[in-house]
Amino acid sequence: MLNPHIFRAYDVRGLVGTDITPDVFLQVAAAYGTLVRRKGGRRVAIGQDNRLSSPELKAAFVNGVRAAGVGVVDIGQVPTPMLYFATAHWKLDGGANITGSHNPVEYNGVKMVHAGALPLTEDEIQHLRKLAESGDFERGEGGLDRLSPRDDYFDTVSRLVRPARRLKVVVDAGNGVAGLYAPALLRRIGCDVVELYCESDGRFPNHLPDPEDAKNVVDLQAKVVEARADLGVAYDGDADRVGVIDERGERHEADLLLILLARDLLARHPGAKIVFDVKSSQSLVQDIEQHGGVPVMWKTGHSHLKRKMREDGILLGGEVSGHMFFAENYYGVDDGILASCKIIEIVARAAEPASRLFASVPHLRATPELKAPCPDGEKFRVIEELTREIKRRYETIDIDGARVLFPGGGWGLVRASNTNPYLTLRFEARTDAEIAAMKRVIYDALRRYPFVTLPD
Repeated sequence: MLNPHIFRAYDVRGLVGTDITPDVFLQVAAAYGTLVRRKGGRRVAIGQDNRLSSPELKAAFVNGVRAAGVGVVDIGQVPTPMLYFATAHWKLDGGANITGSHNPVEYNGVKMVHAGALPLTEDEIQHLRKLAESGDFERGEGGLDRLSPRDDYFDTVSRLVRPARRLKVVVDAGNGVAGLYAPALLRRIGCDVVELYCESDGRFPNHLPDPEDAKNVVDLQAKVVEARADLGVAYDGDADRVGVIDERGERHEADLLLILLARDLLARHPGAKIVFDVKSSQSLVQDIEQHGGVPVMWKTGHSHLKRKMREDGILLGGEVSGHMFFAENYYGVDDGILASCKIIEIVARAAEPASRLFASVPHLRATPELKAPCPDGEKFRVIEELTREIKRRYETIDIDGARVLFPGGGWGLVRASNTNPYLTLRFEARTDAEIAAMKRVIYDALRRYPFVTLPD
């Protein structure tokens, strides 16, 4: 039996040994191979991260895809962005990476794409579930090749990014798969690299590879200062997200990274659109406008933003979680390693250090992403009811949950996580007192749901 909750908004993911087993992956892979076949496809790339459970799960996934009559190019142990790159660059009919991303070690999953690295929709992931449950599979015997995209990827990024001067950069891979690639690529584009936790170890013994959580970059902050480095970069477990530390050891939220990337893009493409998720800072909106761009606020979730970029011809996007999306001379995908290279190029070109670049961005007071545990079966109903109530009192953007615009320019967001059993909240204003007042409004509205655990 398949646990329906492993079929998430963007991927298939769950606990290894219970929800996620080789038998489960054999069925999911047969369904994915069937989807590819019925769209006229014949060949896909398959990779994996370095979690201890990934080799066995990948072997099952490869077998399931081949049993549906689809050929497989096994690209080995790679970051997810390299799977996207291989799929698009080699013009394959799809791709899948076995990865638990930034989740704890007991989790694993698979991220799947169509030709051109276009993500599967939520409906398509649910369609996979139905195919797997019914056993409605295509049959065949797909071939198997083994090929590394490393050289092609390194050549491509090296052409895209050319730093004007040599920077010293500390790289923290969190013992994830980025350690196999990022240090070498950064050296190739001209950086002096100090490695921190770049040894591949799927147990993640030092810290979870998740730079969105401030506690996971404490060692990187210290190492940047100790090494007198120009910059520090950290990646999540499959390197589709990035975190950045300036030369003073200060951590910067990803929406501020997007401001620097947007300024860089707008210098070449005046009037361009930049897309970002509803959790992003109002400073980002204002800075894009001030630099002649068009800000486009959209739903949180890497697959939502990638589809929006393709539909509207958008060259750059980003999320607060650290996903950065590139379509200027690239494939419109999120890539933490490419993002770090772009930030390095921007810092290397500037006459001032990274901290001064970030200081040029108007800083508002903002909370980190707050999580309020809420059962999966209730979270969307809660948001629908709360949004309806809040809109009677405040101006509200409801493209993804409720981004409530309060008098004075502050805002508070509450939305349902697409991937986990909780609600996500974030608040931003000029002062802590304004944030506290906005919190009271949202928290009071949530208190009538006894199954929602409010954050501290």
